[in-house]
Amino acid sequence: MLRLALLIVLMILMARAFWRLVDGVMAGLQGGGASAGGVPQRSVQMQRDPVCGTFVVPERSVVLSDGATRVYFCSTECRDRYRARTA
Repeated sequence: MLRLALLIVLMILMARAFWRLVDGVMAGLQGGGASAGGVPQRSVQMQRDPVCGTFVVPERSVVLSDGATRVYFCSTECRDRYRARTA
């Protein structure tokens, strides 16, 4: 009885993995996989956070206008550390 239950669970897991694979292939063929993951569809010039060095997408970053230039940060914590350092 226990073997039968384990076999059924194994078959369910294998079927689920197979359908996830099929769904991934179909999404890739249709081109829908990239936008769902939050990856930009076009090439974007990334900016480096001056505090921690992380590269960020300007459209999704925290921005500080420093005179005529714009400085991009990965988080509000990095922005605040930058402000404290330059003040």
